Amino acid sequence: MTDAPPSFALLPGAGHSPVILHVPHSARDIPDAVRDGIVLDDEELARELDHITDAHTAEIAATAAGRAGVRPWRFVNRLSRLVVDPERFPDEREEMRAVGMGAVYTRTTHGDPLRSEGVDAGPLVERYFLPYARAMTEAVADRLAATGRAVIIDVHSYPSRRLPYELHGEGPRPAVCLGTDSFHTPAALLDAARAAFGETELDTPFRGTYVPLEYYGTRPEVSALMVEIRRDTYMTEPGGPAGPGLERLAAALAGLVDAASR
Repeated sequence: MTDAPPSFALLPGAGHSPVILHVPHSARDIPDAVRDGIVLDDEELARELDHITDAHTAEIAATAAGRAGVRPWRFVNRLSRLVVDPERFPDEREEMRAVGMGAVYTRTTHGDPLRSEGVDAGPLVERYFLPYARAMTEAVADRLAATGRAVIIDVHSYPSRRLPYELHGEGPRPAVCLGTDSFHTPAALLDAARAAFGETELDTPFRGTYVPLEYYGTRPEVSALMVEIRRDTYMTEPGGPAGPGLERLAAALAGLVDAASR
């Protein structure tokens, strides 16, 4: 565990690219001060990180960026989602709080206590959540100013078998789940994703996509799609090494980036 790793990084792409690959859940780092509030021992925490981390998605995004004809921008979370989850929105936070997974998690993927009872989430939100949200908002504003539009492609992964915290995990678990928004996911972006990845389903087992609240529901120039990759297609579960599927998926993601850039 490192004491003060950078919270996030915006990695530049081509000046004329509208695409931001958003990678919020790929890291395992937890600052020591945050670790002190987590009740799991080291072995339990490592096991929880195996389950909750979207392992190797930063590598998939980086490889895709290198292969794309127009290099996209990348916004990468450098800290574990066990610090804060930057993708929890007000309209879903109550639902996720029911399983202890609001912006600051209090329960594990299996429903066990994660943090000390009565932990104050406020300092974590102030220190990590709000700066992340501001920086992502600014990254989108920069693409809008430069290109007249912004395309957020949210890069995630999910386990082949349903975990207890999943609220809507009873449906199909395709090789790639495409999370959509009725306002921010245009048909052309969805068609490009289907063409790039092949076997896909919409909004199962996870739904929705990430758009900074400043633009949500008001700016159609900001389009967004969540790409949820089933982990057994590219790695050893739950937290093992990547396999040859990573290169194939990165190539598919690069194809989606190129389509979205046109």
